[in-house]
Amino acid sequence: MRADKLALSSEYVARLNHSPFFILVDYRGLTVKHFGELRLRLAKTGAEVHVVKNSIFGFAAETAGIKGLTGTLAGQLAAVTGQKDIAAAAKVLKSFRAEFEKPQIKFGFLNQERIEGADLLVLADLPPLDELRGRLMGLIQAPASQLVRLLSTPAQQLTRAIHQRAEKAA
Repeated sequence: MRADKLALSSEYVARLNHSPFFILVDYRGLTVKHFGELRLRLAKTGAEVHVVKNSIFGFAAETAGIKGLTGTLAGQLAAVTGQKDIAAAAKVLKSFRAEFEKPQIKFGFLNQERIEGADLLVLADLPPLDELRGRLMGLIQAPASQLVRLLSTPAQQLTRAIHQRAEKAA
């Protein structure tokens, strides 16, 4: 491999090692203006998109320990990577595709596991990670809150009765 391709490949290896996920999209037919808009929208979610040469990306993925890409890298591909939530990036891609009919989501990887394009679209419909965490905390706290209310009700009633009795006596 030539030195310039090796340097580019090592950049992709570093990007893949620092990102818990990547999504490959076929950007064919996307104008430069639209591609720039996609970059801006993804940046808001902590993700970025880069056009990749299939052979260099395949070599980088293999070097990063990602298996199962043989024969799947075809067409004009761009890789979406990020440090945060894959669902947020998939949501941006889905809404962008609904708006402009491009790019085509091929597949992705999350923690070394392959996720097909249809599954990424389902993942895009999930609420944001912070909202899911909030719902989970609410579910965990609900029984404890009910128990506290249940235990404090008799004490409150007793306090009211004593207070009323004291008012009558006074």
